[in-house]
Amino acid sequence: MIQLRKANDRGHANHGWLDSWHTFSFADYHDPRHMGFSTLRVINEDFVAPSQGFPTHPHRDMEIITWILEGALEHKDSLGTGSVIRPGDAQRMSAGTGIRHSEFNPSKDETVHLLQIWILPNQQGVTPSYEQKSIAPAELANRLRLVASPNGAEGSVTIHQDARLYVTRLKNGEVTHALAPDRCAWLQVARGELTLNGQKFTAGDGAGIENESRVTLAGGDAEALLFDLP
Repeated sequence: MIQLRKANDRGHANHGWLDSWHTFSFADYHDPRHMGFSTLRVINEDFVAPSQGFPTHPHRDMEIITWILEGALEHKDSLGTGSVIRPGDAQRMSAGTGIRHSEFNPSKDETVHLLQIWILPNQQGVTPSYEQKSIAPAELANRLRLVASPNGAEGSVTIHQDARLYVTRLKNGEVTHALAPDRCAWLQVARGELTLNGQKFTAGDGAGIENESRVTLAGGDAEALLFDLP
């Protein structure tokens, strides 16, 4: 069963410096029908204006993954981490007992376009930590590249949850992922157009996938995130 979540049906908030689309309930957007999916709690598609950003704010007991689509984002946190993430960089922050951080667009003229993802952890009160991995474009081309996992397999970032995030960039290609009987999945199309098991999706669309043994994505020019979830 595939449940489509159309891009224009998402929650939307435009704060001027931040234009944000919420796949699931977030901040002032509340929809009891869309509170998350499995352990996936937040997928926000954010556009942050040049020289703007999120001031220092706290998190706890959440696995937070940032995936950049265009531009760059500067990160600083209470662990002393300072870094800039760009397309192809997977950033993971385990908030655990508590962490404070800021995110800022360092460019004077380029908007940064990103996906911010929150996954509920399977442990409460872990020690806060930060991790960042760079993935070469060739590793994403017409394949499902593991980006986040519970054990850091294949050079992925490590999260405290039995969930796996794959990213693909399709160029006249097709990829297939087998789902175990006790697993479900979420697809988020970041750019372009593709088909999921023959059904057409466009940028910003998402889908909850249940009781499917196989997920096949095909597209001429698209980027997508696929979550394998408990």
